[in-house]
Amino acid sequence: MTGTGIKKRLFIGLLLLSLFIVIGLVVLIWFLAVNREVFFYRILLVVFGSFLLGLVVMIGLGIAGMLLTLYQSKSFPSMEGFMRIATNLLFPVALGIGHLLGLDKNKIKSSFIEVNNQMVHTHRLNLTPSQVMILAPHCLQKSTCPHKITIDVRNCRRCGECCVNTLLDLADQYGVSLVVATGGTLARKFIEKYHPRAIVAIACERDLTSGIIDVNPLPVLGVLNLRPEGPCLNTTVSLEQVEDGIRFFLKNYGEEKCGLADVKAAK
Repeated sequence: MTGTGIKKRLFIGLLLLSLFIVIGLVVLIWFLAVNREVFFYRILLVVFGSFLLGLVVMIGLGIAGMLLTLYQSKSFPSMEGFMRIATNLLFPVALGIGHLLGLDKNKIKSSFIEVNNQMVHTHRLNLTPSQVMILAPHCLQKSTCPHKITIDVRNCRRCGECCVNTLLDLADQYGVSLVVATGGTLARKFIEKYHPRAIVAIACERDLTSGIIDVNPLPVLGVLNLRPEGPCLNTTVSLEQVEDGIRFFLKNYGEEKCGLADVKAAK
């Protein structure tokens, strides 16, 4: 079993455990309803139980859709709405259960990112470079750099002391947009401004998971940043993973573009 497989199974397993807990709650409510002597309270419990039962069915369909998508590497558009419902409702529950089980929350979030990325890869997208955005965190910039790039990344002096320079090279090479955000609020403003149809997002586990859920159903490929000096300080990223994400979104566009090796060779 590969490490990636373990990551994906962790999130799916926690979702299934969350679903079983909700099913148990429905069964408990139903049991209380049929044993209530006061008719009014019985009706209230039946209505509430029926509502929860409906949620269980939708969540169950969503998890089934995720499993089919992951194991058949094929998208199921008719089930995507149910998958969003399952993720939005059960993700906080899965985190809570993971905490009770003593699991690292970043491992759970990393598992969610792996699941999301594989599901995005099952879609057949026909995008142009102007429809693809690289969304990067400001902590990629060297902490001692005096030039502000969160409003306009082109303020970067391209000195090569941080990976922002090479991200700009990638953006120029493929014709996609690159923005650098200080947090979720600014990231949403950039999305509203540029209206991308797909995003390659670089961030930590916390920001990636919240961002992916916030912009759903917009397809986002998440790339975890690397933190040799700890969180939020002089972080870096695998440029190959970023380029792979760009290539995936543009795989049906025009002629083959030269890769990162060509960008580096041209410098």
